[in-house]
Order: sequence, then structure tokens, then C-alpha cells
Amino acid sequence: MNLNKSSAWSESEVCSFLASSTIPMRVATNTGSYPTLCSVWYAFDEPQGDFICVSHENSQLVSDLLANQKCSFEIAPNDPPYCGVRGKAMATLSKDYALETLSAVIPRYLGDTESRLAKWLIGRSDEEYVIRLRPVQLTSWDYSERMS
Repeated sequence: MNLNKSSAWSESEVCSFLASSTIPMRVATNTGSYPTLCSVWYAFDEPQGDFICVSHENSQLVSDLLANQKCSFEIAPNDPPYCGVRGKAMATLSKDYALETLSAVIPRYLGDTESRLAKWLIGRSDEEYVIRLRPVQLTSWDYSERMS
């Protein structure tokens, strides 16, 4: 993990936050005159230190990442005390294992794969890309003490 020395949390604290958080990841891309920001569900592959997410083949996120693999990301709650993880990453995209990846990511956010939304997402898995974000820079911040 390429954790910045000024990070508020240790590597184990960052891993714990990322593994337990169900806050969608915000991914920023830039291929045109303006950046694009997209929220996606993710799973954290702790042994590799990578983020895994899935997006539809026609999405702006997929289009942007196919054109430019560099992106930035953030995982942080919207409510105080403000804290979270952000960084820069290189993306790789693949059509392989979309069903398996969806089946792993969906329960993290929906609890299971039985809802109408889950079944709809799984039903179009052949139209999805698996996106693996490999962080090249990572940091965390935690304003708990100053906000208490």
C-alpha cells in the first residue's frame, strides 16, 4: 500500500475502514475539458490493496477509464466528524468475472442478491466491466478530535 507518510491513519486502520465501509467510492476521471465524478459500489481486495467495482459498458466511467487509466478516488462519509481515504490510482478494465464480482459487491450494499435491484444488476452482468483500481498514492484524514 502506498500510504502517504502524513496519513492520519496507519495502514491497518486504513484497511479496516475500507473493508468495513459501505460508503460508495467517488471516482474522478478526466478525458475532456471537464473532469467526471462518479459514485460506485466497491469491494476492497486487502491482500492486493486494490479496489474492485463494476460499471456498465455504456457508462461514462468506463468510457473515460478506457481512454485514460488514471483516476482519483475518495471514500468518506458525508456527516461529521469528517474522515476518510482518498488517493490516485491506475485502472484496469475487464469483462471477465463480472457476474462473480457483482455477486460479491452487491451484498455489501444491499445485504443479499435477492432484491429487484440486485437481480436486475446481475441479469445484465454480460454488459458490465470489472474495474480494478490499483492505488499509486493513498492517504487518510480524520477530523474527529478537532470537531469534538
